[in-house]
Amino acid sequence: MTSSSPDVESTPPPAVSSLRSRFEKLAADETSHSIGRQPSNHDLLSPDSNPRPRALSGGFDSRPESEVHTLRAASSSSDLKAAAKRPPPPPPPLRPSRAASPAPPSVSPLLQAVPEIHPPPPVPDSTPGEQVQMKLNLLSRKPPPPPPSHTRPDVASVERPSDIASLIDKFGRSPSPVIPARPPHPSAHPQGRILSHTIALHPPPPADTAESQRKPRHSFPMHPIHHAISSRPSTSNSSLASASDSGSSGRDTCSYESSDSDGTVAAEPPPLPSRRGGVHKSASEPAPIPDQHGRERSGDSVTSSGSSRLESEGESTERPGSVPQLSPLSRPFGLPPRPPPRKKSSVAPGVTSPSSSTTSLTPPPLPARKSPATPVEEQARRLPPRHQNTTGADTQGLSAEAPSPSISPPSERKAFGHHPPPPTRTIQLGDRLPPPRRAPSGSSSESGEDEEARKIELLPDTSRSSRAPPTIDCHEYSESNIHVPAYSSAVAVSGHSVAVATHHHLKIYDLSVSESPLWNIDTKDSGLDTRLKELKVTSLEFRPARAATDRGYFLWLGTKDGHLIEMDVRTGEVSSVKYSAHSHTVTHIFRHGRSMITVDDTGKVLVFLPDVDSADDVKLTTLPRVVRIADKQEFAKMLGGQLWTSTRDPNNGGSAASTSRGPIVRVYDIFKPGSAGRSLLPTEHLGAITSGTILPSQPDHVYLGHEGGYVSIWSLITEDGVPKCEEVMKVSTSDVLSLEGVNNRLWAGGRNGSISAFDVVSRPWVVSNCWQAHTKLPVLRIAVDTWSIEKLGRLTVFSVGRDERLRFWDGLLGTDWIDQELLKRETEFSSFRQLKVLIISWNVDSAKPDQMTGAQENVNFLHDVLTSVDSPDIVSFGLQELIDLESRKMAAKTVLLGGKNKAQDGAISQKVTTSYKKWYDRLVLAVRLAMPPDCPYTVIHTENLVGLFSCIFVKNAERNLLKHVAITTVKRGMGGRYGNKGGIVARFVVDDTSVCFINCHLAAGQHHVRQRNADIAAILEDKTVLPESEAVDEALAYVNGGNGSMVLDHEVIYVNGDMNYRIDQRREAVISAIKADDLESLLVHDQLLKEIKHNRGFRMRSFMEGPLTFSPTYKYDRRSTEYDTSEKARVPAWCDRVLWRARDPSRVHQLHYKRYEANISDHRPISAGFQMTVKKVNREKRAQIRVEVQAVWSRHEQELIHAAQQFFLDQGMI
Repeated sequence: MTSSSPDVESTPPPAVSSLRSRFEKLAADETSHSIGRQPSNHDLLSPDSNPRPRALSGGFDSRPESEVHTLRAASSSSDLKAAAKRPPPPPPPLRPSRAASPAPPSVSPLLQAVPEIHPPPPVPDSTPGEQVQMKLNLLSRKPPPPPPSHTRPDVASVERPSDIASLIDKFGRSPSPVIPARPPHPSAHPQGRILSHTIALHPPPPADTAESQRKPRHSFPMHPIHHAISSRPSTSNSSLASASDSGSSGRDTCSYESSDSDGTVAAEPPPLPSRRGGVHKSASEPAPIPDQHGRERSGDSVTSSGSSRLESEGESTERPGSVPQLSPLSRPFGLPPRPPPRKKSSVAPGVTSPSSSTTSLTPPPLPARKSPATPVEEQARRLPPRHQNTTGADTQGLSAEAPSPSISPPSERKAFGHHPPPPTRTIQLGDRLPPPRRAPSGSSSESGEDEEARKIELLPDTSRSSRAPPTIDCHEYSESNIHVPAYSSAVAVSGHSVAVATHHHLKIYDLSVSESPLWNIDTKDSGLDTRLKELKVTSLEFRPARAATDRGYFLWLGTKDGHLIEMDVRTGEVSSVKYSAHSHTVTHIFRHGRSMITVDDTGKVLVFLPDVDSADDVKLTTLPRVVRIADKQEFAKMLGGQLWTSTRDPNNGGSAASTSRGPIVRVYDIFKPGSAGRSLLPTEHLGAITSGTILPSQPDHVYLGHEGGYVSIWSLITEDGVPKCEEVMKVSTSDVLSLEGVNNRLWAGGRNGSISAFDVVSRPWVVSNCWQAHTKLPVLRIAVDTWSIEKLGRLTVFSVGRDERLRFWDGLLGTDWIDQELLKRETEFSSFRQLKVLIISWNVDSAKPDQMTGAQENVNFLHDVLTSVDSPDIVSFGLQELIDLESRKMAAKTVLLGGKNKAQDGAISQKVTTSYKKWYDRLVLAVRLAMPPDCPYTVIHTENLVGLFSCIFVKNAERNLLKHVAITTVKRGMGGRYGNKGGIVARFVVDDTSVCFINCHLAAGQHHVRQRNADIAAILEDKTVLPESEAVDEALAYVNGGNGSMVLDHEVIYVNGDMNYRIDQRREAVISAIKADDLESLLVHDQLLKEIKHNRGFRMRSFMEGPLTFSPTYKYDRRSTEYDTSEKARVPAWCDRVLWRARDPSRVHQLHYKRYEANISDHRPISAGFQMTVKKVNREKRAQIRVEVQAVWSRHEQELIHAAQQFFLDQGMI
């Protein structure tokens, strides 16, 4: 083809330097085609105006629409010729108008073609055959009739140069006082269809700003089909009205109106123009779509980014009756469009972006109109957008391809925020419905409860731990008066000598002489050197000495200013000073063999080594060796002859990178010159390191304590000699603040003031001792006094707590060893007798006792169960769900009135709901009728807790022998705030045996095993659930050094209730096994038995249960023998259980364990009979045997002390 073709451009763009003169000639030629123009100050191409005038924001053009000059973005003169021959579409139906008079359609000055981002190939690249085919396609269209007289038919006939895109580029950058009219510009589409003709109204951006250069631009030829579609308004309201009155009946091929002309109102300011009603829409025009600024936009219009800039410049972006302006396109031909501004847009529903997708969907068909086919090259060559819009890809098709008002924006999927819409799913008839979503918990996060329960399961076993504090009496005077300020003091201990430094005060105690300070030194007026005036002591340690008379008497002090001072605690005098040994605060002083190590907070380490050839002790005058380590170490300790350090923040000082397996442990061999530190990581992410130690019984392992309750175990014996983390143990629900290895136990201090001693050989770890050391305040430090072996002949451990007290403990736990030996010889000083115990457990499901009618199993139930054991000495009834737990009124009444105003004889309060009263009366009557008249019983305990009810009967003959009777409740529902789940704990002492009864109702649900485990653990391990025993004699009745305030303090414990442990099997399989009497096959799937057998952290592992020879007791239809036939169809289970634990298992023997067939509830009742052995202690014989046991301990203690001393020597600790 040649360049004279009226349809296709083939001439490449000329150089920019030749564009101006040709453009001015074009502007002058266009003015000759104006018909009846009115004078206007804003004429774009008038002869008396600058060919490149400045555009005004809000300017008006008073010319009628027929006289508006139209410019195109990137088209040829042949395009304009073809477009001028098209007739306009039929006029659209009139719509209600808010204006006084109708207005003809106006063209938006912001009209721009929406680029598909993929520009078509340049026409010169086409082959001759393709060019011929394109020309034939374009010429095959029937030419449209001439336009009406009010239009400008000869605008398009002006012969324009083929480089019009570059002309517009120059023109668009120049100021203009008028509203430039946009020419038609069709957009190429991959499916041969033309994009939507929707027009957008936008305020103009400044043509010379950088923002305007970032808008997507057309840079390729347009099809002539869009000539009239893309025309723009340039008339005011008055001119629109006058033009309409002049009888113009024709319309442009596309009409224009504001963004809410189709009923859609933009959600954001600025307000839209008021000219809406008088504008008519073509039937083929889709509804305009508001952009993020509340203005219209369409598929072939480019959103202006300059509205905010115009507002900032004080110009009005929207004005009643005004039409905003837009500078013409300014991108040269052939270049890809610039990316849109990187600006998050709040897009209203249905609003889309021209660059919102990398793919173009096939658009709906356009209105019936003949159009030339889109060239094949424009379909094939598509470039992906350089930036994808944040509004999502699924909105592209809506804005760019809406063809008609019948397809409205709300019908398309709407973008919301920056997230894609959720996936949809079509379900056909007969398809299986998806499972319902799990309803969220109403009280707390179930996942959080599961996680907490899982952590509790992993904790060491504390069921046999001793609660007796391992006190020691090696000092003549008590340490209770030693005050140690928390976090601001340093402590050093050597036998009877205790040094406490706080700021500029130094107190030295000698507990063999007095409980008051032997020396109280204030550095402000101590007569020291002026360089030591007002020094603040930050660290303390006793240095080693060869002479036995000097060991443990020379104290090194580190100060805030970096000085090192040596003081003789016997005289309180300073024996040596090393000024400014460190330039910063001395944070740690360690003793290792005959050497001393000092560390400051900048990572400078001084190693003071004695002369190898000399017998002299290490002194401050010795020239130290300097070692550099990482600075600001919060943990530092000599372990295994190496310095172990760690920092809380891995990125502190930029010395380490962040890691998911932190914290980083750094180990330095400070005694090996030139040795570099090694950085180690635990096997999993842990909290910051707070403490570390080595166990004498495990010298090849280092134990590090972490925040979060973890202890990491590191092996020192490895192939490459680098310590390696072998295991991580969870030992506490709170932080491990202090750690120390003593003999064969790992001592750990926590935030609750307790110290636990762990046996680390057993798996899981076993807590052998756990006592309250510092009145529920954090234990800040635990340390072994290595000097005590030589000076006191004992192995003492001291601890410092947040209560600002210093405590001494027996490191060998001698009292615990003696108690264990006494228990082994208990038969030598005790007498025994038998008692019979009957326990009945039943979940009555809010049934009343008067409902036990009809079948013989209901009528005779109480008589049958009470006679199942011949003349029981103790009868315990444990009932659950006496009230409807789903009834708020009943639950509230129980919470408010339950447990108040009990009578002295144990009778239930009259204020409590009648359900409890009815059952209480019925049980008392049943016991009176079932038992012999000459053997009456007395109620010693009654208690209720939101459905739970306990009632304990004892023979009158045994009533006077009971001591320390107590009963209480434990709430477990709603995180311990509500008693719908929980337990009732009752206890008493018979002779010298403590007995505890627990009636519990644990968490329900087939899969809530962890919640049930947590419930029972809370009941068993609450250390203050019962009042403690104050009588000395009664202390013999409790075990593990307890005082009776904890459930596990009791010698015999019975647990019954609806424990809700289920069977992990399908309902059909369980029912089939029950009908086949194959209960053995179900036992392996019982959750409670599995927890006892496999869960090493289960708190009831030490409990026992009789064989389950009866069918599952849950869940039945009321007054039926059928298991649950409701919609829920629960799996049958042994929810109702009775378990027991005894310190000596041989002292409890089960007589029976069975169920009954009373069917007024959805549970079946069960009972268990026991024969229990109780003891009576002969205290004189016990005292004699205790003396013998203590003598044995004295010999054993010396062996342990000798082994500990050898360990300290090997580790360089002494």
